[in-house]
Amino acid sequence: MENLTLTKLALISQRAQREPKCQFTSLAHLLDEGFLKECYNGLGRDRACGMDGVSWKEYGEQLDENIRDLVARMKAKRYRPQPAKRVYIPKDEHSKRPLGLPALEDKIVQKGIARVLEAIYEADFLDNSYGFRPQRSCHQAISAVDKMIRTQYINHVIEADIKGFFDNMSHTWMMKFLKVRIKDPSFLLLVERFLQAGYVEAGQIIVHDQGTPQGGSLSPILSNIFLHYVLDLWFEKRVKPQARGLCTMVRYADDFVCMARFPEDAQRIDLAMRERFRRFGLELHPEKTRMISFGRFERTNAKRQKRKAHTFDFLGFTHYCGKSRKGEFLLCRKTSAKKFRRKCKELNVWLKSIRNACKVKEWWPTLQAKLRGHYQYYGISLNSQSLRRFYQVALHLVLKWLNRRSQRRSFTWRRFSEYLKRYPLPKPYIVHNIYALSPKA
Repeated sequence: MENLTLTKLALISQRAQREPKCQFTSLAHLLDEGFLKECYNGLGRDRACGMDGVSWKEYGEQLDENIRDLVARMKAKRYRPQPAKRVYIPKDEHSKRPLGLPALEDKIVQKGIARVLEAIYEADFLDNSYGFRPQRSCHQAISAVDKMIRTQYINHVIEADIKGFFDNMSHTWMMKFLKVRIKDPSFLLLVERFLQAGYVEAGQIIVHDQGTPQGGSLSPILSNIFLHYVLDLWFEKRVKPQARGLCTMVRYADDFVCMARFPEDAQRIDLAMRERFRRFGLELHPEKTRMISFGRFERTNAKRQKRKAHTFDFLGFTHYCGKSRKGEFLLCRKTSAKKFRRKCKELNVWLKSIRNACKVKEWWPTLQAKLRGHYQYYGISLNSQSLRRFYQVALHLVLKWLNRRSQRRSFTWRRFSEYLKRYPLPKPYIVHNIYALSPKA
């Protein structure tokens, strides 16, 4: 049963690619017992619980019975997702990002729906979209930006930020977009019920006609579908043909940059994009969205105009114009100041909380893993200096909190250096060679 569903998904994917205008009329039956069991096994086993308080292990104790009951309720259209449990995580130094934690059963159904949608829409998504897609990553998106600016005559960049995208995505437009490809009323009803499930905050159920909570498996693919129609197709079919010169865009989820050769094209894109988003109930952040001059002539122009050369942020990196050892133009990048401060603060808070909670040998492997995780994301070509700086900050913080486990200082720098020889912390290293990384999967 399980393999049959996977085979059907593969056939759906092939047909979607072969027939761009094909509308799928029978999808809900794919969410059968075997497929949902596989979705259950693919969930994170130690993730936080939703409003039901049921963990992955508890649900699995009677898995066959639970899945059988779930499928029966879905077939009878009695299944309704529970409101998500709203929690907040730090977004930057001044704000927090809201997340919605679905109930375990809802996570299973979301994952199943997301896999069906992925089988259909992967054939439609354009090459400039990189977020939450199989065999694509944020580092490939950065590589695409690097290659475009470094090899083409790009002179202007629009750094864009959609204000509260996940909280303001229109349910009405979302369902209209889904109906372009999907004509199965049962499947569409499931998606609509997830959109309307709402969330619980301070003991109250809050339901809106817009937004989708981040935290589940469904919101990433829905956001890609929404922006595929609102932004990607519009840019490809309307903006590019009307441009005087080269213009392009790279998008990772709701984070994207537009690049153009001529200033009039960049200005036209900026104004048209704001109007485009307003039409669909969205807004570009007035302070975080800006058009700047940028490219191989930026340093020369900045020097002549007696100003600092422009930079822009994308996916946690600040991009700036530099030169290679041969004096050629080079697009450089470093960890953005905001992200760097946030990572240092997070490490400081964790060290403070853990220093006396258990012995050093117990939390030392976790510290090593945190450093490797930092290098795994930020270890990208030309970012060595920021990596070394983070490593030095980490050493200072570790020494600081080791010496604050009691009123007596237990480590000097010399003794700490000896300790590091026996129990080393991972030193900075480059993980992603941006020039060897293909911008496409």
